[in-house]
Amino acid sequence: MKLMFASDIHGCSESCALMLERFDEEKADKLFLLGDILYHGPRNEPPAAYAPKKVAAMLNERKEKLFCVRGNCEAEVDQMMLEFPVMAEYALIFLDGRTVFLTHGHKFNTQAPPLLQKGDILINGHTHIQTIDDSREYLYINTGSVSLPKAGDPKGYAIYENGEFFLKMLENGDIRKGYKIR
Repeated sequence: MKLMFASDIHGCSESCALMLERFDEEKADKLFLLGDILYHGPRNEPPAAYAPKKVAAMLNERKEKLFCVRGNCEAEVDQMMLEFPVMAEYALIFLDGRTVFLTHGHKFNTQAPPLLQKGDILINGHTHIQTIDDSREYLYINTGSVSLPKAGDPKGYAIYENGEFFLKMLENGDIRKGYKIR
């Protein structure tokens, strides 16, 4: 099974379209969206091509492939636009005998981690900075942002396949960093 993880679309229709193009090119089975789908929030300037209605329409067409959690910019009014659930604070999936905790990152993160066992995996967005860090008892992955990257990062997403995670660039799908689960 091949899984794609992305976060922080923030209503940018161009980035959403490119993300879905990468999803198709990757031939991933599921797309996990880790929050901040439609709205850019009061602290951010609207991204280029800010068109949350277009983003909602694009994602609604793929609803059977999506699995989402709530970001700090999601509200009940966003859920009214989307035909798939986005209001869960976190989700748990299981990969290769490990628990994977999926969240946006504004409540659960490396500073306030969820209850994880040694070897588990925490995946989030929120900071807009791609990261793979195995210096803790759990593996930490941040997908970065598909629309508003920070700290000089490119727009990005993550892929999981055959026991490996890859941080990739949205623009061309090139790998920035990989990590094989031990």
